Amino acid sequence: MRRIRLLLTTLLQTSLTTIQAQKYVGGDNSVLPKYESQKATFFDKDGKSINDVLTFVKEQGWNTIRVRLFVDPSKDTDKNVCQDLVFVKQLGKRIKDAGLYLMLDFHYSDTWADPAKQWTPDQWKSLSDDDLYKKIYEYTKDCLEQMKEAGATPDLIQTGNEISYGMLWGTEATAKGNDKNRCYTNSPAANWERFITLLKEAGKACREVCPKAQIIIHSERTPKPDVLADFFDRMTAASLDYDIIGLSYYPYFHGNIATLEKALQKLEDKNYGKKIQVVETGYPSKWEVNGTTYDYTKTYPYSHEGQRKYIADLITTLQKHPQVNGLSWWYAEANAKGCTGSLAEGWYNASLFDNETGRALPALYELKAFDDGSTGIVSISANSAQTDDAWYSLSGRKLQGKPQQKGVYIKKGEKLIVR
Repeated sequence: MRRIRLLLTTLLQTSLTTIQAQKYVGGDNSVLPKYESQKATFFDKDGKSINDVLTFVKEQGWNTIRVRLFVDPSKDTDKNVCQDLVFVKQLGKRIKDAGLYLMLDFHYSDTWADPAKQWTPDQWKSLSDDDLYKKIYEYTKDCLEQMKEAGATPDLIQTGNEISYGMLWGTEATAKGNDKNRCYTNSPAANWERFITLLKEAGKACREVCPKAQIIIHSERTPKPDVLADFFDRMTAASLDYDIIGLSYYPYFHGNIATLEKALQKLEDKNYGKKIQVVETGYPSKWEVNGTTYDYTKTYPYSHEGQRKYIADLITTLQKHPQVNGLSWWYAEANAKGCTGSLAEGWYNASLFDNETGRALPALYELKAFDDGSTGIVSISANSAQTDDAWYSLSGRKLQGKPQQKGVYIKKGEKLIVR
């Protein structure tokens, strides 16, 4: 480790108490307008009626709302698959008008896209790979131009949802059961080249239309750090242009918080030079989610308090990792209270509202701790020596011991370079 002393900047000479890196905290509220149209009634923890959910969550310290976008969801019978471009433009404008950041999540499919389902939209099924490259560029560009014109310019853009094994595989009938177009660690190089070309074309459109937006590449391979690293190694080798590594982490599928921390440490050790965000997480407040494979109830019971304790402990873990700058709760707005339509059935009990009372749950209020405004540095200046021996990031967060990554840090009132 080589340390080089540098002169303090004017800002450092004055004070470090106000230095803070931008952090993004909030939730995926993609179904909110549909809940509103079905007369769902939302209340705060004390039972006071909430007139506007977006205004309410902003008052609780949220600053980011995530919204998914499907190509043509009209044929899907899933009550939660309704987010076409018209829907998303309207919701996106509300989010921006509320003074919140908008994270746009392109699914590039007519239905849910995840590691097991990355089916090509019906309108694109007959296209060759070369035509698909053009289509994803044109589609992404058109969507973003329309979003921008509607006053709904996204601040963060996911070019694909949970794309751990690629995307736009083809049609389910022909692609299911074989490895055509899928990207595993041992897949043919051509599969990866095709996938990364699609990402490059999507990213090119993002840069052209929304140059200030940050691009997120999203994987859910948190339980498999080596697979996760292989994925992002390939993105690096291909010189993919993006800004943020996005992760999904659901403890009831992926394992305990230590599992996530291993993944974070692996990504940090690889030194990709990217920020990291947990763009999807959640935990039940009453009973287990269908398909649960990991029982975490001894640590976090299925209760309001268990859910709150989970997010509090997750935030404590994330704050140990200075590269992590985002946290988003998935399907935060689910609330069957007062619903008069399809959303009144099949409750999702890992949301942040109680389906029986409509009241905001403790975990909703706990999320603000992720962006608590604290720098961890108090009154350091050129003429007041720092007395502790701690290391701090340039964002002002106190680190746990010596930094393991290359970069510029602060120790005892001085900037130090770690090589």
